[in-house]
Amino acid sequence: MIKYGLILIMMMVLVPRLDAQLALAKIIGHNMVLQQGQPLPIWGQARAGTLVTIRFKKQQRETRADASGNWKVILKPEKASFDPAMLEIRSDNETIRLQNILVGEVWLCSGQSNMEFAMRKIGKLQPPPGAHWPVDELETAHNTHIRIFLAERKKMMPDSTHAGWNQAEGTALRSFSAVGYFFAKELQARLKVPVGVISAAIPGSRIEPWMPRDAFMELDFFSNQRDSTHKIDGDPGKFYTTMIQPLIPFALKGFLWYQGESNCFLNERQQYSYKMEALIRYWRKQWGNDHLPFYYVQIAPYYYSKATDRPYTVYSEPEFWEAQAAALRIPHTVMISTLDLNDDPADLHPVNKWDLGKRMAGTALSAAYKVSSAAPMGPVFKSAVKKGDTFVIDFNYKGKGLISREGRPLEGFEVENENGDYVKADAVIKDSKIQVHAAGVVAPRAVRYAWREDARASLYNKEGLPALPFRTAPRNYKFRGIIPALKLK
Repeated sequence: MIKYGLILIMMMVLVPRLDAQLALAKIIGHNMVLQQGQPLPIWGQARAGTLVTIRFKKQQRETRADASGNWKVILKPEKASFDPAMLEIRSDNETIRLQNILVGEVWLCSGQSNMEFAMRKIGKLQPPPGAHWPVDELETAHNTHIRIFLAERKKMMPDSTHAGWNQAEGTALRSFSAVGYFFAKELQARLKVPVGVISAAIPGSRIEPWMPRDAFMELDFFSNQRDSTHKIDGDPGKFYTTMIQPLIPFALKGFLWYQGESNCFLNERQQYSYKMEALIRYWRKQWGNDHLPFYYVQIAPYYYSKATDRPYTVYSEPEFWEAQAAALRIPHTVMISTLDLNDDPADLHPVNKWDLGKRMAGTALSAAYKVSSAAPMGPVFKSAVKKGDTFVIDFNYKGKGLISREGRPLEGFEVENENGDYVKADAVIKDSKIQVHAAGVVAPRAVRYAWREDARASLYNKEGLPALPFRTAPRNYKFRGIIPALKLK
């Protein structure tokens, strides 16, 4: 009888009460990191009209659930802290106590398969001789100051477990975004504060499902649909509703975005730039902050031209890179190059997520935190001046200066000759600019760099960040360079 009595008591403790009314948003749970220096929304559901009391550290806030049972309180900003704290929520005779909460920096990672790429895949890699790949990271990762939250489509509704956040180790880390983890690891090491990273990514997803149709309608480009280029399809809102909306308005420092391959496969160009604008604008609007950093990844070199079901060329992906770069017109954005992070253009999923995560952290340290004097990204084409038979190219984000890879001669530069053909050109660094000249071309018409899907990085700034591919004057093509038409209203 004693045995069965103990079992009954355990069941009463572990099984949620059937009449329980108090619930929290899924993102609010044990082990979470709260964003330092910002107002902290805490929200959930309770019995309509009941008083809800929130206690966290020295703060106490009260509110009443509305007629639908929804409630929200805003805690005052807190300073970063490594001390595990408890968040208590009370309503009627119900109490929820969330344990092991830290205060630090929080980022949301989203996109498709290259962002979703899980840490368990890193452990299965076979490094080439002499390479120092972090294949043992899962065994050595035990930093309790890095917390991770994996958003799963069917598990984002409130429940009684208050689970989802985990320390970045073990089983939880195996399934988590490698890019997000290595970003967090570098950020935590440099900032010396707790770091929380949320991953919400779906393999193969286009950009459209990550925002509702309303997001598109805020842009004239889509609201005045004139042809197929301005068409909205691709299941708008499908993943936004199930994976992003449940996170709002959890306090964040910024967004990390790695997506585009699926839209590139559709041969999109200019329209993708406007889809990027729609996404960035809408997410910032929902979080109530037009200045939230949005740092995104240039899709990696890949042999799109080898697909047999679509009319790709070796220039299709560079044209998509150009469309991605156009989003740099939007304030508080940075594009992180992957031009040197894929040793095999036949692989759509480059394995080197550790250097990419570290590179993205460097962007954040420079652009968002202002604690690094390094350039936040690689050189970006600024201007081209023709002097006789030579182009003089200048760049933004030169950092401490321009260099070639390993001191070797610059490669990947071409000029358009008088017949409209592009020919290989010599390029040299002089006075922090690039001089480009092709033998036998007396009157060059345009210049381009790394304009192939299998391009290799040759030009860098001294911070070790590769220059973005560019072209100066596409022929018979209305979309050129960073389009000035892309503006925020």
